[in-house]
Amino acid sequence: MYRLFLLLPLVAASAWGDGGVVAITIDSAIHPITAEIVTHAIEEAQERKAAALLIRLNTPGGLLDATRVTMEKIIASPVPVVTFVTPSGGRAASAGFFILQAGDVAAMQQGTHTGAASPVSIGQPMEEVMRAKVENDTSAMLRSVTEKRGRNREAAEKTIRNATSYTDSEALENNLVDLVVQDEASLLRQLNGREITRFDGRKEKLALAGAVVAEYELTTREKLISAIADPNLAFLMLALGGVLLYFEFTVPGLVGPGVAGAILFLLGMMSLSVLPINWAAVALLIAAVVMFVLEAKVTSGGLLGLGGAVAMVLGAMMLIEGPPEFRIRLSTALAVTIPFAAITVFLMSLVLKAHRQPAVTGMGGMMGAGGIASTDLTPRGKVHVHGEYWDAVAPAPVAKGSLVRVTRVDGLKLEVEERKES
Repeated sequence: MYRLFLLLPLVAASAWGDGGVVAITIDSAIHPITAEIVTHAIEEAQERKAAALLIRLNTPGGLLDATRVTMEKIIASPVPVVTFVTPSGGRAASAGFFILQAGDVAAMQQGTHTGAASPVSIGQPMEEVMRAKVENDTSAMLRSVTEKRGRNREAAEKTIRNATSYTDSEALENNLVDLVVQDEASLLRQLNGREITRFDGRKEKLALAGAVVAEYELTTREKLISAIADPNLAFLMLALGGVLLYFEFTVPGLVGPGVAGAILFLLGMMSLSVLPINWAAVALLIAAVVMFVLEAKVTSGGLLGLGGAVAMVLGAMMLIEGPPEFRIRLSTALAVTIPFAAITVFLMSLVLKAHRQPAVTGMGGMMGAGGIASTDLTPRGKVHVHGEYWDAVAPAPVAKGSLVRVTRVDGLKLEVEERKES
């Protein structure tokens, strides 16, 4: 039986067989986790001795740095990479166009489109000099890839210089893709026996007859980061986590809000860790929290609260330095800021009000407390205060059973005076 279990992985590998296809799907904005997923998929394809890696694309774009890394991994892949815009109605826009061009074979399904790869800045228009630098750099990168792949570099460069987009038929006509197909099965059939030129100039023939397509299984980390790598969700988790943590600190012992707040806050930080952060926006968010706290302490007629809300909305919208796909929406910023401001000011006012009240427990709570003399105080004796018996001393004799008032606390001894009934 033990030997049988040892043989199971070998039997599974044999059933899958050499010449199969490993496939991944990029159907969201491109960020650093995308490069990680592509890297691991290439490694799996190499381990399985796959005939090709199929990358399905349906993306609005993404971060330029993550796109560069992803392209580098595709270009250096020991396994041929087929980039495929799918399904019908899908797109490989902006950064997706770069990844499409990086493939050994670039294909599109009927009814898809690609292009519009002009670089954009967040928060404000890009300066002319900076725009020229970024456009020249990205154009050079795209030209080097398209030339090596034998595609139309002029038509490709228009997607950057003029933000040009192409339908599937226009992309094929302009030699930006190698194939336009009806579906994935048709793509694999047409690729079978096709000779391709790898990036290093080597010729290789694809053998995809009867190829089995195996989906790459994301790791737990990749699933988690992919699910939460949305700046809108990250901002919401940070705000909610912060409120819950603050509530736990002000009302210690509840445990639940503290645990939930810590988890949400850490998940929000994890989400933002893969995105480019604008630290000036972080400063605005910190300033907003400070203003909310001061609003509860200082009489400002609501100006501090209003200023904090404005700072928080602006900080949220400028938090991520990236294309529109990674911006925190105004609706999200307002939906988070208004409740966060109200809850923070309310909780802070409760804390300050509690601090202003005299102590009612401990030694501080004994001052001025009333009690009864349990014995004659001549001048020492016992008194009963707050349900407990204390050693006490009085400046003048006090008869047993008389009402007393605490005037001073000296360690575990009380100084009292007789209190006349009103």
